[in-house]
Amino acid sequence: MHSTVDQGAALRTIQGRRSVLGLLAAPALLALPRGGQAQGMPEWLADLKTEWAAFRGRYVTREGRVLDSGKGDESHTEGQGFGLLFAAEAGDVTTFDRIWDWTRRYLRHRRDNLHAWRYRGDSVDPVGDQNNATDGDILIAWGLMRGADLFTRPALEREAALIARDILTLCTREVAGRLVLLPAQSGFEKRDHVVVNPSYYIFPALSAFERLVPGPQWRRLVSDGLDLCCREARFGRWGLPADWIEVPRESSFRPRLAASWPTRFSWDAVRVPLYLAWARQKDNPALQACTAFWTRPGNDVPAWTDLRNNSLAPYPGHAGIQAVAMLARATQDNRRRIQDLPRVALAPDYYGAALIMLSRLAWQESQAGAPVV
Repeated sequence: MHSTVDQGAALRTIQGRRSVLGLLAAPALLALPRGGQAQGMPEWLADLKTEWAAFRGRYVTREGRVLDSGKGDESHTEGQGFGLLFAAEAGDVTTFDRIWDWTRRYLRHRRDNLHAWRYRGDSVDPVGDQNNATDGDILIAWGLMRGADLFTRPALEREAALIARDILTLCTREVAGRLVLLPAQSGFEKRDHVVVNPSYYIFPALSAFERLVPGPQWRRLVSDGLDLCCREARFGRWGLPADWIEVPRESSFRPRLAASWPTRFSWDAVRVPLYLAWARQKDNPALQACTAFWTRPGNDVPAWTDLRNNSLAPYPGHAGIQAVAMLARATQDNRRRIQDLPRVALAPDYYGAALIMLSRLAWQESQAGAPVV
């Protein structure tokens, strides 16, 4: 059961402030009253609450563990971060606290403020790998930051700042004159190159972290990331971002497709246009390339394309990929409506549902103001 708050006071608080990304009338700190939409609540917010309830019912346990149904109900810091973000924006403080408590209890490192990337409930040692996943830690910090703002709880922002500081210290490196985001603390630095996942650059979150840990390093990380992942590292017939790339340590060499992963634009890289749209980067070449790919003759949305031979998946992308494609198209065509997005109920698994939820938030927040990066 959700906590009860003063509906009018909550709405007045929301109407009087801006959210982290500058969106006016940010999500409410309230649950829907009996009988439907709260007076004065925007339609999109009521809709978000409904979709969050569907996501929570399918993928979040009572203890606050977010289940990856596509991977045997494992849990990941990515999913825990998504859960914090969605619960905060939906005003669900009870579930937010459960997710954060579980994450901190089972995944938090003892040596720093980052988190072990995976929890396997069916294993003798559920957290056998203590390495982190940088995107998961970014999402956790961002969720805490937004929760601090929406729930007026400064302690959450202090926790977010600790995580953000360690991301900057432990998960970035100088490579060929650039500040590069590593996928984790260890395992991705080779003798002549580093391995990078472009979808780990959650641009609106990284920009927001300057408030947590002031300094020019965040703007540099974002600027270098945009150059690297969204301008230089684009491949194949359509000039798309890749799931994984290699960044040579020698500045005279360009980034290349990673040798140890499928050479695709697929499940990971689909988040690149999502985060660019969220950051209101509608003129970014990677976002425009993805939009063109998804609007080429035939107008289908394949699950992936191979960036070496330009072959397409023989099956369509699921509802989550369809949602990101709709979001990308909307950045170039303001006649499209958020109501056209797929519902969480149509997602085949946790990841598809998460992409749908992310696309709803990104669509709403991308409508306001100038680019955030």
